[in-house]
Amino acid sequence: MEILDTAEHLFETQGFDNTSTNDILNEIGIARGTLYYHFKSKEEILDAIISRLTRQLLEKAKKLIEKKNVPLSQQLTLIMLKLNVSCGNFNHKILEQVHKPQNALMHQKIQAHLLSELTPLISTLIKEGIAQGIYQTDYPEEVAEMLFLYANTIFDDLTEHSEEEKQKKTAAFVFNLERLLKMEQGSIKTIVDSIFQNIENDT
Repeated sequence: MEILDTAEHLFETQGFDNTSTNDILNEIGIARGTLYYHFKSKEEILDAIISRLTRQLLEKAKKLIEKKNVPLSQQLTLIMLKLNVSCGNFNHKILEQVHKPQNALMHQKIQAHLLSELTPLISTLIKEGIAQGIYQTDYPEEVAEMLFLYANTIFDDLTEHSEEEKQKKTAAFVFNLERLLKMEQGSIKTIVDSIFQNIENDT
């Protein structure tokens, strides 16, 4: 939709707070009534953009899960690390803007959408791991939520940290992931180190 494409471009270049509905109208060249027929406010436009983006990210997550030749623990860590909106893993310009102060609402909305949609996918992997005897937990849904939130917190804006800080954050992630799922200590360190190195190479 042209309205969403235009608004997304303006949010990327000017910031959400610095873009008005008049800016969108002037850029497209449509009447205000036409805009309000589809969206009642700038916030509704942002919600539609975030929903569209979230669907794209979730498709990537589902493709990871469909790769049955990839070990379960690797799938789990790939989803949490590769789908972090701050790691530069997606060729999407709006994601490059989410950490700017004027786009705080955009970042918050993306994270909220991903949390609600991605947690069930992570939970499915955890339950499969429980069935295979790889993981142990009585709370797969709650652990899935904690893992997603934790990964998106400690790896937030990863490129701005020193090498020492990155290594410490990675070690903490591995430590807590293994304990949440009652895995043998060190069992996923190689997997996470490999994924972490790939993220480094991509940034």
